[in-house]
Amino acid sequence: MKSLSITGLILLAVSALLFYLTTDFAVEQIKISHIMGIMAGVGIGLIIGGMVGYLSKGSAIKAEQKKKEFKQLQKEKEDLEKQAAEIAKRQAELENQNKNPQI
Repeated sequence: MKSLSITGLILLAVSALLFYLTTDFAVEQIKISHIMGIMAGVGIGLIIGGMVGYLSKGSAIKAEQKKKEFKQLQKEKEDLEKQAAEIAKRQAELENQNKNPQI
């Protein structure tokens, strides 16, 4: 986004320079071609902005989805570790009962 803003400022400066060179900032010298150029610039800016916004939103959604999947996998891992610890505890109790039978 930062580089896109810098590019936009540079293009704005170039367009102001070209406008100054062609009209000397006199309202009487503005022609229909200037209006068409302004509208074309706005249209191109909107198209580029829309594409960049779409791409950045898509990558943000993918990153969020990966985070959710990672958290889910961590939760499943913790559950499996708890189950493994419980099974190991039960086996140890069974071994103790088998070694020391109480009558």
